[in-house]
Amino acid sequence: MKEEKILFAEAHCDGPCGVYDPAAARIAAEAVLSMTKKLIALECPDPKDKAAFTAYLNSFSRYDAIKEEQAQIAKAELLILWTDYFKAPHLEKFPQLHDLFWKAAKLCSACKVEVSLSHAEELMDCIKEVHRIFWATKGREVAWYTAS
Repeated sequence: MKEEKILFAEAHCDGPCGVYDPAAARIAAEAVLSMTKKLIALECPDPKDKAAFTAYLNSFSRYDAIKEEQAQIAKAELLILWTDYFKAPHLEKFPQLHDLFWKAAKLCSACKVEVSLSHAEELMDCIKEVHRIFWATKGREVAWYTAS
């Protein structure tokens, strides 16, 4: 009996598709910021009030799960830009690129393990700078905006 091999391929992006945009990272980071604000705003009820405490735990766990998932998505989108879009000529023109992406990736990780408004805001600031540099490399001015 001949054994079949199954091959799997996933991409975005090690292929030359040319479709890049920091908007995906921004949207994910906005969700991180939103969920962080919601987590901070939650009021912990008296644990003796079982229904209220259960509702609190449910909301907290849902917000936290979304925050972590979106931080991972933001990190993945940033790493695609860093490793696949930006090339040596971009680094020559924008020597801060490596530090910017390193900081942004570390902030994604921090946002996953903490409930830190300052880190979520810093992540948005980094992505805003990535946005500015990205569009400058294309010779275009694209306004920074947020969905929330």
